[in-house]
This record gives sequence, structure tokens and C-alpha cells, in this order.
Amino acid sequence: MNNKSIYKQPIALFFAGILGMATLGTWASVQAQIQKEPQQTTPPKFTKFQDAGNLKLLGDGKPFMPSNLTQTDKPYDSNRGIIGRDHRIPMTSRLYPWSSVGRIVGKKADTTLYTCTGTLIAENIVLTNAHCVIDPKTHQLSDKILFMPNVINGNVRDNNDVALGEQVVSGTDFTNNSLTNQVNDWAVMKINKPLGRKYGYLGWKSLPSSTLINKNREKLFFVGYSGDFPDPNKPGYQALSAGQGWTASFQGGCSIVEEKAQVLYHNCDTTGGSSGGPIIDLIGRQPYIVALNNAEITDPESHQGIVNLAVKIDFLDKLAGRN
Repeated sequence: MNNKSIYKQPIALFFAGILGMATLGTWASVQAQIQKEPQQTTPPKFTKFQDAGNLKLLGDGKPFMPSNLTQTDKPYDSNRGIIGRDHRIPMTSRLYPWSSVGRIVGKKADTTLYTCTGTLIAENIVLTNAHCVIDPKTHQLSDKILFMPNVINGNVRDNNDVALGEQVVSGTDFTNNSLTNQVNDWAVMKINKPLGRKYGYLGWKSLPSSTLINKNREKLFFVGYSGDFPDPNKPGYQALSAGQGWTASFQGGCSIVEEKAQVLYHNCDTTGGSSGGPIIDLIGRQPYIVALNNAEITDPESHQGIVNLAVKIDFLDKLAGRN
């Protein structure tokens, strides 16, 4: 979604019914994937934020690149296609840091399937949104959650690397008011495989909003598994035959444009399925997550995008014991 000038409207407008507009996607194609993975007899364990020390979140917020990988600023291969007004391009690189972003596939308690985006931030910790692990309407934790690292055209590098979520710490269970839920729409998930050793993981930095808005304008980039992307009819995209949502999109040069009531507004292009996607800044040529995409608000009549929302990342400092 490409936003223009809606940010000055009252913030209450955007949080009325926000749970129904969060960027979470559902596709029938995930059914085969989730059924063929190892059976999970019990749902992941949910841990309240105040008990998060039990998760033993490791890491100091610094990025990690495995020695067998190389780093590239380009999220695509040399034969990427040309696109028009859509600012997104396919993320087709197996190199770092793109290797650390993956697709979340979950099954709700009512067996409904959904997809989101997640990012490795430690060898066995994935960052995503709370609404990607908890149903905002029923407040129930998903029965099964998979993390598929670096999915490109429906494939991971190694089928044995699809991981199961074992434990979740969430900022909200969606029993609070809409604004509180928005501010705390984050989750970290412990997975059953140390994928970060192989795929690497991103760091994070809780930069002041003034820095994000004024100094880093048009310098951020975003990765997410949007459900409307890629369009196989576009020139150069025909090889991405797995379907929409099975290759991540990348957009460079986007911005955090405003903060109101601890909510970040951004203009990175995003649609359903990209919830939990990282908004990244290169600091000293190293990739750091500086905000967490979580929702888009659309006009109910025209269905045109109004504004994109993101969660501040400072909660990770608290989880890691920094303050």
C-alpha cells in the first residue's frame, strides 16, 4: 500500500475495528504444507510478558551471519523482472540477511489456516506479531505454528529446516482496548531447531522515533510475504509459479513517517500475509530491525489503503534484560 497524506486524521479513527484489518493472510495452499510437517500433539506454550525470563531470550541485539554465507545488499538475483508502480520486488536471494526472514504458517484452534512473516533474531527465536500466534477474536493461541526460513517460490533451502513453534511470549492477548493491543502487537516464538546458526539472524535497535522519522526517511527497507505478491502475469515473474504469498516482497527506500500515541506509521508497501515483517535499517552496513509491521487500514468503501502501522521495537530490550 502506498500512503500519501492521511496521517493527520484522529488516531481513534484507525483503531476502530483494527483487529479485522490486521495484515494476516490465509490460503488453501498452506493445508498441504502444515499436514506434512511433524505432528504437534499440544499447542505451543504461551508465556505472559511478565514471566518472559523463562524463555531465556538469548542475544545482545546484534546481527549474526554464518561463516558459510555471504552478505549482499541486493534481495534479488540478477534476472529479476521489471515492475511498474508497485514498489515491491521479489526477494529471491539465499544470502544474508535475506536468509533470516521466513514465512509463518499457523493453524488456529478452529482449524483455520493463516500465514504471516517472521524473522530470526537469535538461533532459535523468531520475531512476529501477537495476532500471528493468538486469535484476536477468541484470544486462543494457535494449535500449530510453523516457521519456514527463506521461502522462495514455495521452497526452503532444506525441507528439514521447517521448524515448529514451542513457546511464545506475547505483548498482548487482545483482551485490552484497541490502542493497547496495537502498541503491544508483538510476539517472540521459540522454535525447535537452531535455524539461526544456518540462516543467520538480524539484530535490533530501538532508535528514537525522531531519528526514524527525520534522519532515516526513505532509508528503510521492508520484507514480507504479502498475499497479493508476486503477480505471475508481470514480465519476468512467470518463473515464480508457486503462487502469491510464496515469495517474499522487498521494498527499499520507505519511511517511518509519524508517531502518535506510541504507534508508528509507515509507508512501506504491504498487504495481508506481511504481518510480522521486519522494517530494517542498515547501520554500519549491518542489518537491524527498527520497527515491526503489523497492520494496514483501508477505506471501507473504496478499499484503498489509508495508512500502515508498525510496532516500536523497544520491547526486545526489556526481554533481553537491557532495562
